[in-house]
Amino acid sequence: MSPAAAFGAAARRVMPGRQPLRAKLRLVPARALRPRRAPFVVLVLLVLGLGLVGLLALNTSLQQGSFELTDLERETALLRDRHAVLADDVARRSAPGVLAERARSLGMVPNEAPVFLQVDPGGSG
Repeated sequence: MSPAAAFGAAARRVMPGRQPLRAKLRLVPARALRPRRAPFVVLVLLVLGLGLVGLLALNTSLQQGSFELTDLERETALLRDRHAVLADDVARRSAPGVLAERARSLGMVPNEAPVFLQVDPGGSG
């Protein structure tokens, strides 16, 4: 005998004139067994969308930096070439023969009697 049947039989013995009480049953609305997925799906899509936008912004920024770097490298190469040309020009103009010719064109003449000063190593005169 099941426990419920035994309890019902015991109740009939204790109260012989009364009928056993039955609980009133009513319908309970069915609950959704699964939680709603729409908010979770929206959240996941939002996070993925923000991640993609962030990656796009990062990639764009890196590409812009790459373009600037290429421009700066090109400018550096041009400046390096200009420096080499100017350094060669300075070396050419600094040659003794060129300096002497330039001095003559400006009206300078060589000193025929150079004077040398001697400084006393002791510092007394």
